[in-house]
Amino acid sequence: MNAVAYKSKTLTAGLAMLFGTLGLHRFYLYGLRDRFGWAHVVGSACGVAGWGLLVTSELQSPAGWGLTILGAISLFSAFLAAIVYGLRPDERWDAQFNASAQRKSRSGWMAVIIVSVSLFVGAMLMMVGLAVAFQTYFETHDTPNRLSQ
Repeated sequence: MNAVAYKSKTLTAGLAMLFGTLGLHRFYLYGLRDRFGWAHVVGSACGVAGWGLLVTSELQSPAGWGLTILGAISLFSAFLAAIVYGLRPDERWDAQFNASAQRKSRSGWMAVIIVSVSLFVGAMLMMVGLAVAFQTYFETHDTPNRLSQ
C-alpha cells in the first residue's frame, strides 16, 4: 500500500511567507515540475538584477525599473499566497491536498500568525516601494518653471 504524503497548510503558508519568492511553497505542494514555482524563481532573479541596475544607475534605469517590478510581483504574490493558504478552511485544504492522506489538518494560531505577519510585511513593502517610485518619478520630472518660482 502506497502512503500518500500529508501536506501541511501551516507549513505551506510559512514557506510562502519566508521563501515564496523562490517558489518553495509551490514546489512543496506540486513538486519540482511546477511552472509557477519556477516563475517565482525567474521573477526573483529579474528583481535582483533590476535592483542592481537601479542602484548602479541611481534609480534612472528603465530596464532596472521593469525588472524590479517583475521581482516585486513575485514577492507580493508570495505574501498573498501565504494569506490565501493560511485562511483556507481545513476541510477545503484537506479535500484538495490531503484527500487520500491518513492525517487531517488542524491548523491553529500559527496559521493566524503567519497570515498576520504576511499581511503586515507585504503591505509595508508595498508602501515603501510606492513611496520610492513616486519620489523618484517626481524628482526626475521636476520642471524648471517650478524651480524658478
